[in-house]
Amino acid sequence: MVAFFRFKPSALFLSNTRSFILKFIALFNQLNIAPITMIPEIDYGPLHKLVGKWAGNKGSDISPLPDGSTETPYHEEIELFASGNLKNAQTQTVSMLRYHRVVRRSSNNEVFHDESGYYIWDAENEIVINAFVLPRGISVLASGNYKEIDGEIEMDLEADCDESCWGILQSPFLEKKAKTSAYSKKIKIGKDYWSYKEKTVLDIYGKSFDHFDSNTLSLV
Repeated sequence: MVAFFRFKPSALFLSNTRSFILKFIALFNQLNIAPITMIPEIDYGPLHKLVGKWAGNKGSDISPLPDGSTETPYHEEIELFASGNLKNAQTQTVSMLRYHRVVRRSSNNEVFHDESGYYIWDAENEIVINAFVLPRGISVLASGNYKEIDGEIEMDLEADCDESCWGILQSPFLEKKAKTSAYSKKIKIGKDYWSYKEKTVLDIYGKSFDHFDSNTLSLV
């Protein structure tokens, strides 16, 4: 027969244990250990500078109206995660950053843009790819080259609805009422900031309209 006994800790034991745990937590916090965000052996190319959480409050959105246009100030947050690499058809290796971006109107904090996607680095061809989807019913696959000037990185990414590879796919409603025919994005990455300027060419309200978005972001 196995004998069982119940251990009843004393008040002193509980107090000492609690004190030890609190001291351990305090010591751990003092170490200031940062979370692992990069895998050293993976080549992220120019994208490595984008890893982290960024925010900017000086956004400008110029969008169409039936009888003109309007400008909407906005603020946004975007978080980019180093997500490793993969092989396509056993021959092409690409690395990627997964991200989520939320944009809110400055006037009332209302979300009017929500974007999920990837920035992808094709090292062999030195191409940056941006693949993203919007809940409005549109997907974009843009690509382009980059250059580094005086320590700053510049990227020019483009997609077109008539392109078979770097293209735009949208719902039947958007195709008919608010078609995106072309998309481009210029990105500049500095030491502690990055900025962008997007141009979306829309066929809307019976006319063609150049929709612009721009902002500058800093690490949070």
